[in-house]
Amino acid sequence: MRLTWAQPEDLVAHELVQSAAEGRDVADVAARWEAAGGDLVPAVSGASTTPATADLRALARELLVELDGLARPVDAAEPDEWDAIVALLPPEPALPRPAADTGAPAARAELEGRVRGAWTGRAAGCLLGKPVEKIPRAGIEEILRAAGRWPLDRYFTAVGLPDDVAARWPWNRRSAPTSLEENIDGMPEDDDLNYPLLALDLLERHGASFTSDDVAQLWIDALPAGRVFTAERAAYRNVLDARPVPQTATYLNPFREWIGALIRADVHGWVRPGDVRGAARLAYTDARLSHTRNGVYGAMWAAALCSASLVCDDVDEVLDAAHAVVPPGSRLDVAIRLGRSAALQGDLTQGLDLLHAELGHLHWVHVLNNAAVIAYALARSGGDLGTGITTAVTAGWDTDSAGATVGSVLGGLAGADGVPARWADPIRGRIATTLPGGAQRSIDDLVHRTLALQAALPAGSGARGASPGVRAGSGAATQDQAGADHAAATRTGGGR
Repeated sequence: MRLTWAQPEDLVAHELVQSAAEGRDVADVAARWEAAGGDLVPAVSGASTTPATADLRALARELLVELDGLARPVDAAEPDEWDAIVALLPPEPALPRPAADTGAPAARAELEGRVRGAWTGRAAGCLLGKPVEKIPRAGIEEILRAAGRWPLDRYFTAVGLPDDVAARWPWNRRSAPTSLEENIDGMPEDDDLNYPLLALDLLERHGASFTSDDVAQLWIDALPAGRVFTAERAAYRNVLDARPVPQTATYLNPFREWIGALIRADVHGWVRPGDVRGAARLAYTDARLSHTRNGVYGAMWAAALCSASLVCDDVDEVLDAAHAVVPPGSRLDVAIRLGRSAALQGDLTQGLDLLHAELGHLHWVHVLNNAAVIAYALARSGGDLGTGITTAVTAGWDTDSAGATVGSVLGGLAGADGVPARWADPIRGRIATTLPGGAQRSIDDLVHRTLALQAALPAGSGARGASPGVRAGSGAATQDQAGADHAAATRTGGGR
């Protein structure tokens, strides 16, 4: 059985990279691993192609535990605890904080349109990136040029693609049957949409007072293990091993600063429109189950982007407001600034060249390179959703995740009427999922649930005050349901 993101012999190389980035001395462990025949180059797709021997796997387990025991140097610019993070942040930006259940009808209608645009934009950006997930930037460009579609301006197609190009750059196996222009029929299942759906359930059950343990319990109740990846898969294993938070994020989890928590954050922003610090607080509590440092900051930043997008009128204003929740001097801070400065290059190729020159050494699912792409695509978009999501996908790292976040922010900024039909119409107002409660979700219903949470959750900047759930018991799962949905996922799903 080839199990991605979990085999000990595959985790060692990733952990060596991550530990070194944290300032740990891993030279001795690396030398012993290489001498035993272990690979120092991390697997790109999550699992090595050649099965490890029993002895090598046993050594991998030993070395992973040894690496986990190494002291992690303190970095004053990258704290882990909320109060320490807040102490570093600049003052909160003064943004409007609309309420979904008050105000003039026109204002309520505008807020509803923005939330609808955000859900639709997230789906569109994710859908655009799905078939080319794992394909590098050069391959994406070759596909588009060979099909007469360069630069990217619509969903991908296999029509007219030469056989040799298709063989050299095969579509994502799970996504190709449901994510090409000729076969799209609604938004297909994807972890980048499953997590926002799950966040709605979380907030409806627990309100703003939810804990990281509540997130863990909901994963076990509702999320099939086969539909979690990288850091989430490691954290899921740690939850089942009865490890406490935050050890769930650190133990044998080399993916703790990757993009997984960032893709879970949108709803935390949508239920706190204009309150970027409050949105970041919710995202922090969610993220710390599986991530540390920049992995957590990435979630906070994404939530803040989504919060600001519902009240701002300019994409630069959104970027400025969201940056106020990023610890100054952190590696995420540097990556975001790089992305925004690259947008000043004007030319797409020059901008992407700069990002890849600086961050191309990172794995394609890391948070730093993808955050730089998100910042770059947003800054370069001028507020136009099509420009933003095509830029994010053309960059060629975690294409569906970066596209989804960019689409979410620009959809919220523009509102539903600002999402062009070429992107919105194929989605048909519905999102497929492997979560319990039915195979499809209506975007209409998701919008109304999001607005209900905006009205029900108390104002404030933290996940501290207790708040009753809006739809008690919604999303409750059984193991049988999760198993059935997982079986469906193997037939239709996307993911890493």
